[in-house]
Amino acid sequence: MSTEVPLFKKQKLDQKVIGTHNGTFHCDEALAVYMLRHTSAYRDAGLKRSRDQAVLDTCDIVVDVGGIYDESKQRFDHHQRGFAEVFGNGFDTKLSSAGLVYKHFGKEIIASRTQLPIDDPKVETLWLKLYEGFIESIDAIDNGISQYDTDVKPRYKLRTDLSSRVGNVNPAWNEKVDLAGVDALFEKASAMTGVDFTEKLNNYANSWLPARNIVVGSVEKSKAEVDPTGRIIVLSQFAPWKEHLLQYEASVGTTGTALYVLFEDDTAHDWRVNCVPVSLDRFGDRKSLPEAWRGIRDQELSKVSGIDGCIFVHASGFTGGNRTYEGALAMAKAALEM
Repeated sequence: MSTEVPLFKKQKLDQKVIGTHNGTFHCDEALAVYMLRHTSAYRDAGLKRSRDQAVLDTCDIVVDVGGIYDESKQRFDHHQRGFAEVFGNGFDTKLSSAGLVYKHFGKEIIASRTQLPIDDPKVETLWLKLYEGFIESIDAIDNGISQYDTDVKPRYKLRTDLSSRVGNVNPAWNEKVDLAGVDALFEKASAMTGVDFTEKLNNYANSWLPARNIVVGSVEKSKAEVDPTGRIIVLSQFAPWKEHLLQYEASVGTTGTALYVLFEDDTAHDWRVNCVPVSLDRFGDRKSLPEAWRGIRDQELSKVSGIDGCIFVHASGFTGGNRTYEGALAMAKAALEM
């Protein structure tokens, strides 16, 4: 008698299996499966798509089906009556299967991708940022949560978000595709979510987070060397600063303090004076550059302001430029008093 283990037995012994529902698929479980396949426990796991509870019971972990949320049992559904789990940490959007998986496995995935210890504070920072900038919208869309508390008709329709793109991978209503074909399309959709997830994480880890370090360091240095009141901030080098500055102020209880941010233009090698916005989601500055300077350029602006080397001040007063650091700083200091 042969002692060779049948193929399906080998797969069960050697490879863990993720379960989710069959039929039409959505962004949340497609992303959940992708994320799980990038954890140590479920790396490159197999997949069973079914609503048959007997089939799901054979799976090592189940997402988006089964009516149970229980981490100890590795069951992550969000459709059952009474489910109200949220991400916490200031977020109150009801979780989908993507959010559930990310909440429990996200730090491990981020640590693995960034080669950082899982208890590194940067992992926590990226975990929160990636939820805010990527996962939360998928949770909200899947749970039917509107982006705005309003009945105002939108000016345009947005159908290029990841959830819509995943939806478009499903077979059309009049397209005949067998079960194996739909499963293949699900794998395509899951891979698509993975591309967006990875690109977003890479951007936050390699661009957004380094910029945060530059901004925080520049705020502290500026208070020591430029303006003890904290109203003028000089960046040690240009980096996207608005979000980081406002978040830093909120974290240390100085919201509203900074008024002007100075930085060197890497292309022209002159200096910019930018006004700090009131918020990130609407126009308006805490203190715009003086009205008398707006829309004026070069020598005329230098004459009006009494500051050498002026280049311009935008007509709306949110930014201006000078040929030297000293000139830009003089513009900011003069603007404080006007």
